[in-house]
Amino acid sequence: MHYDPIKRTLGNVFNRTPWLRQLFYKLLDLLLLRTWHVHRELRHWAQGRRGQAQNIIDAGAGYGQYSYWLSGLSEKWQILAVDVKEEQVADSNRFFRQIGRPHVQFAVQDLVLYQQPNTFDLALAIDVMEHILEDVEVMTNLHTSLKDGGMLIISTPSDQGGSDVHDAGEESFIEEHVRDGYNINEIQQKLRTAGFERIEAKYSYGLPGQISWRLSMKYPIQLLGVSKVFFALLPFYYLVTFPFCLVLNWLDARGQHDSGTGLIVKAWK
Repeated sequence: MHYDPIKRTLGNVFNRTPWLRQLFYKLLDLLLLRTWHVHRELRHWAQGRRGQAQNIIDAGAGYGQYSYWLSGLSEKWQILAVDVKEEQVADSNRFFRQIGRPHVQFAVQDLVLYQQPNTFDLALAIDVMEHILEDVEVMTNLHTSLKDGGMLIISTPSDQGGSDVHDAGEESFIEEHVRDGYNINEIQQKLRTAGFERIEAKYSYGLPGQISWRLSMKYPIQLLGVSKVFFALLPFYYLVTFPFCLVLNWLDARGQHDSGTGLIVKAWK
């Protein structure tokens, strides 16, 4: 399934007003399990830093929901969000100006080529690496761009069924992915090749998360891929499934998983 056309349609709906876009971010924060995991790690990183100047890069920012969330924690944090989609970058710059957050700037950049040596205290690559064939080059550029002691956080599918691939020869649910998922040791080795020495990796999307993902993401996206008419039915669908997804997300974010279809990886320069 081609995910980008659906994302563009959602963007067109929620970009109509700043209020709608902020509502969209709130919905993503609740529905997307990876957001629960990433926010938990970012809260830990933010402890003792909210009153300090920090430089952050949101690499492959997409809709910009992580830049929005971080920018609400401290006005002293300068956030650069980069993406390859020019229209999305322009929309995001306009939105952040409208809501009065000038400490967030969006720019068009190719992560395979982009680096700013010794600039950032924190780098995010959330659901990015699975879209880029030259992943080691991106990791190397992010390592170069971090200050000493800076942290990179990655969220990406694992090889335990990430991208909804479970058997050899099975195609990814998201056709824009260039790999179906990382082995937990493989991604750590690639980060070492890129220059990182201290690395922590753990599984996300255990059994509760996998059920939640199907209910909250896979099935609705499949319906929207069939026809946009299903947009009208989504509120009724989520009225039934949303409470169950919240409980499942809570369980997954607070559990320790021996395996899972996602990975949360942190690496320090």
